[in-house]
Order: sequence, then structure tokens, then C-alpha cells
Amino acid sequence: MGAYNNDGVLSPIYSLGSSHDVRISKHVHDNVHGNIYLDPLSVKFIDTEEFQRLRELKQLGVTHMVYPGGVHSRFEHSLGVYWLAGEAVQKLKNYQGSDLDIDRFDLQTVKIAGLLHDVGHGPFSHLFEREFLPQVRNGFHWSHEDMSVKMVDHIVNQHHIDIDREMIKRVKEMILASSEFAMPRSSREKHFLYEIVANGRNGIDVDKFDYIVRDCRACGLGCNFEFQRLMETMRVMDDEICYRAKDYLTVHKLFATRADLYRTVYTHPKVKAIELMVVDALVKANDYLDIASHIEDPSQYWKLDDTIIRTIETAPNEELKEARDLILRIRRRNLYQFCNEYAVPKDKMENFKNVTAQDIVCSQKSGVTLKEEDVAVCNVRIDLTRGRHSPLESINFFQDYDSEEKFTIREDHISHLLPTSYQDMLVRVYSKKPELVGAISEAFENFQLKTYGVKAQVHATPEKKKRRILS
Repeated sequence: MGAYNNDGVLSPIYSLGSSHDVRISKHVHDNVHGNIYLDPLSVKFIDTEEFQRLRELKQLGVTHMVYPGGVHSRFEHSLGVYWLAGEAVQKLKNYQGSDLDIDRFDLQTVKIAGLLHDVGHGPFSHLFEREFLPQVRNGFHWSHEDMSVKMVDHIVNQHHIDIDREMIKRVKEMILASSEFAMPRSSREKHFLYEIVANGRNGIDVDKFDYIVRDCRACGLGCNFEFQRLMETMRVMDDEICYRAKDYLTVHKLFATRADLYRTVYTHPKVKAIELMVVDALVKANDYLDIASHIEDPSQYWKLDDTIIRTIETAPNEELKEARDLILRIRRRNLYQFCNEYAVPKDKMENFKNVTAQDIVCSQKSGVTLKEEDVAVCNVRIDLTRGRHSPLESINFFQDYDSEEKFTIREDHISHLLPTSYQDMLVRVYSKKPELVGAISEAFENFQLKTYGVKAQVHATPEKKKRRILS
């Protein structure tokens, strides 16, 4: 029987050799992984306007306005995930190929899934689907994973890409593997292949391997998580990927580094302030530009990217004035003012409901009369990727390569210094007008007293910030 060649077509003579044959591959130099070799089928997807759009989507949204180096795009991240996905499958094939029956078809499928996993992402990272769409399409459920699947079909049909139908079906299943649309395990062959790009079982996947290292580097942060160690020592047991017991701290470091990025970079108070302003600008521009309608049709969706902000700020139309003024405020660094924040007490986490601007306004007692449109609230959830549960609960380990038994590791058997809680919930309040910082800060403190009986914030809002008056 033949094997599938790099174009996804059955060939009786194609060798099941290296994961990349440099003789028939293009290559690019990546600042994280070095030389990345692109096989012919992948190049057909890359050389489309739909995939090239990812160059105009910053991986970290507006984070570069706080961390100037964070300007890398979803394009280079997607190439990185493509490369690591291929390397992961090839390593499993090298070490366990005869037992796992990994063939060229499997290798190509996982690589394409890695390449296209983010092709449905909206502008400004996750802001588009989590903050903007819920305000303009109330009750309408949409996810970038689902749109990625639709974009894959659109690219194949639009550009007449010759790819095996079963391969493209599995690519789409792999893209959805960590989402609510994931196929049940019993309906798949070689389940372990679906844990490489987007792992819905325990969150360890090459998507995280790439963005954690790439984001740390771009933002000038140190990163002592070494994904290479996990790539070299992972092993498939009972159709799932397991890790050596001696690497448990490396696994934990993956999730701890991710959580640290969320706290210090992705949800930095000023990053969130800018995000709030961008969302307000998009909402105000939506009626005129009909931005949200793009999600209904992949042939229109690919035209939507981060440059929508430039479109708004340079348009002369009176209908866009409010949105344009908000973007001008961002340019001039006249941002929504961060008033204060508190961490939700551990014993209140389970029944926590998102705090709203109405909650804050209703807590004012005297002085300036606040309106809901004066206040912005961010409910920031930071976890180790499994909500309130330890990620180690869903990860199986093995003792050594001769052992046939897999097992989980209890955290109290590892270290008493590891966290006993796996999720933080921060409530942050912003004033859209600098002169209202004092009144909103006072209302926020009243809300904390009313809700918890104490002020949960670490310190008071600085008096200097409270006294600031818009000149």
C-alpha cells in the first residue's frame, strides 16, 4: 500500500521518512524556532489572501501599546504551531511508530491543523469574540474555532486546493478539539493525534508551546519553561499522550508561566483600559460599518482585521465621530483611568457573578451623580487552564520507558509550595472621564463593603489620581 504525499494524495512511491524533505520544501527563518520548512500542500494554504490576512492580526491585540515589542502576528504564530505540530508527530513516530501506526497522512493532517488553527481569529486577539460581539449580537454564540473551520472549507473551495476529503475532515476536528464543538473521543481513530494542536483533555498542546515562548520573547520577559523537554520525552499510552513522572515540574511550569503572562501582560491594567476603549469604538462604529455582519460569511470575514481601527480614525463620516474621538484619545494616551481592583475572596469564588457598571453606580452615596456610561468594569479571570481545578488532575504520567502503567500525581506529593487554589478573579473599575476617578473609586469601595463587609482592595486609590481634572 502507498502513502499520502505532501499534497495529501495517495502515492505508491512516497517514502515515510523525515517530517520535512528540504528538497521539495520552502523555508522561512523564524525568530523562535529557527528554520521552518514548509511542505508544498501547506504552501498552497499559506499563499492565499485568507491566510495572509493573519499578518494583519497582532497576536496580542493592543498589548503592544504597553509592551512595544509585542507586535508579532498570528501569521508567524501559525507557522510556529505548524512546525511544532509536525515535530511532535515525527518524534512520536520515531520512538513509537510501529506501535502507533503513524503514517504520512497523519503527519500531514496534524501539520495542516496547526497551520490553520487560528485562521478564523478576529481582530484584536480575543477581544472581538469575547467583548465586542456579545454587545452587538446579544445571545448569538460565535467562536474563532468554529470560524476557522468555515474558513478552511472556504479556502479549499475558493482556491481549488487538491486535498484528500478525509484529511480536511480530520483537520477541522483537530481545530475544534479543545472547544465545545469537539467530536466525542469514541468517534475518532488515533485519539492522541487530537491532543497535539488543541488539547481539550488537559491543555498541553503545541499551540501553548509556541505562544508562551513567543509572547515572552516579544515582551522582553524571561521564560524558563522548556517545551523541548516535553516534546522529547512524551509517550503515547492507551491512546493518549503521557509524560515522564520526573518532568512534572516542567508541566506545572507551563501552566504557571501562562498564568503569569495573563496577569502581567494580557490583562495588564492599561492593556485592559485600551481594550475597553477599542470595544466602545467598535460598538459605536458597528451600526455604520456593519462590522459584525462579517462573521456570517467567510468570503467577507477574511477582509476584517486590525486595520478596522485605521479605517474608523481616517474616515470623515459624521456617523463615525464618536468612535473616531475614542481612537484619538487612545493615540493621545488620554485613556480610561484605572481606579482600583480587588481579588475576589477565595470563599466567594464559587458563587461569584460578574460585577457591572450598574453595581458600582448603585453604590454611590453622595457627591457627583454617576451614570453607568461613566464607568467601565473588567472581570478578569486568570487560571491554570482548568478553571478552579488543578491541571495535574487530568495529566497522566509514566515512571520510565519500560513501564506500562500510567498514573496521575497529586500536588501535595510534589511540593507544599504549589498553589492550593487554581483560579484568580479580579474585579477592576475604570473611569471613562478623568475627573470622575474620585467619585467612582468611592462608589467602588462602598460596593466592596456592601458585598464583603470589608474593603477587599489592597490599597486605596491614590489621592493624586482622584484629584486629576481634565484640562
